[in-house]
Amino acid sequence: MVYTDFFLPLTQGKRVRRSLLLDIYRLTGLCLYPLARLLAPISPAFPGRSAYLFPERLGLYPRLSADRGPTVWLHAASMGEVQAALVLLAALREQFGQYRYVLSVTSRQGHELARARLRDLSCIMAPLDMPQAVNRAIDLIGPALYICLETELWPLLLTTLSARAVPLVLLNGRMSERSFRRYRRLAPAIAGVLRSFSRMALIGEADRRRFGALGVAAGCMQVTGNLKFDAPFDEAGAGAIRAAYRRRLGLAEEERLLLCGSTHGGEEALLIAAWQELGRKRAIPLVLALAPRHLERLAEVENLLQERGLAWQRLSALAGKRTAPVILVDTMGELADLYAAGDCLFCGGSLLPRLSGHNLMEAARWGRPVYFGPYTRDWQDAANLLAGSGGGFRVADMAALVDHVGALLRDAHAYERACRAAHDCAASQRGALARQLAVAAEFL
Repeated sequence: MVYTDFFLPLTQGKRVRRSLLLDIYRLTGLCLYPLARLLAPISPAFPGRSAYLFPERLGLYPRLSADRGPTVWLHAASMGEVQAALVLLAALREQFGQYRYVLSVTSRQGHELARARLRDLSCIMAPLDMPQAVNRAIDLIGPALYICLETELWPLLLTTLSARAVPLVLLNGRMSERSFRRYRRLAPAIAGVLRSFSRMALIGEADRRRFGALGVAAGCMQVTGNLKFDAPFDEAGAGAIRAAYRRRLGLAEEERLLLCGSTHGGEEALLIAAWQELGRKRAIPLVLALAPRHLERLAEVENLLQERGLAWQRLSALAGKRTAPVILVDTMGELADLYAAGDCLFCGGSLLPRLSGHNLMEAARWGRPVYFGPYTRDWQDAANLLAGSGGGFRVADMAALVDHVGALLRDAHAYERACRAAHDCAASQRGALARQLAVAAEFL
């Protein structure tokens, strides 16, 4: 039976703290859900990303296994969080194999990656934050533990799980300054939502301070480092992985690769111009690889290359036979390892004020110089660490990128120092997996 006590949830004598704002939010979702159900049959015609598996967003999961058993529900918002979830799930399943695991996501790319990598595990689209959808999902999953990765806070889902006496754990928790300012305006409503968590494993001290200022008890929080820095990495096999990817990309021994990962709209034009300028200034052949953050932008990037009169090939069609100077990465979930092939790495999402950076250590672990723009507010600690180590370089504009990459590739000793520094900096940040796994283990 669907749980329907939406307004006064009680559990084992514990009253869940509420605010008028949360009750209005709850009532709004309650009223909108019937309309959403009526629209579900025509959801494939919805514009944009909202059409993707829309019935699942309503709590309708026909593919969800009926094998209940003790279940851990893990939520990861999108691609980056799913990558971290893969690392965590491997460790959880090895240590706590008696549990069933369900992974929910909110983006299409994240869901597709999860389904591709976790074929033997239930991967679903997270329910919309409406009472009926939330309670249907909880009834079907029956979680013994809910783990949220990073900080996607759905008030109704979290407070309802807490009301049902389901332990909630936040792993790899982060709170940017921008999010903190926004949440602070919603106090005390957000404080009631955050108090739903039994424990929080946070990335850094700044995150601890911000969560504390929002009302989270000090004893609930622990700084554990960033799980995304603990992706599986075979030190002994790194050279072989690099060689294999360079063969796949059709790179000759004398060719150098400028690999630009997780790029956003407006960045590719800047990076193409910088690469062209580097080509005019250098004698060593320099190949460019562009890996857009969102694959639906591939046609847009191809149009840009065509306008510039540049030849390109998609990665999926290369098979080691490259004839063009530009490679367009059109495969999903491969960038973390593809960085191995690069000689200079640029992490996108950092060149324009509206952006906030991506995972820099994912690139640095391969021991190659890492470049990034001035806008890395979501990865500020990693950016500072890399820049301080000498393995990463913040560039204010493309002229600075051209000058620094050109100088570094001309100075073999400086290049090798930067490579070692990037590798050592990334290696020093590992260990978060074990610490965060210990937090989750308290409830298993």
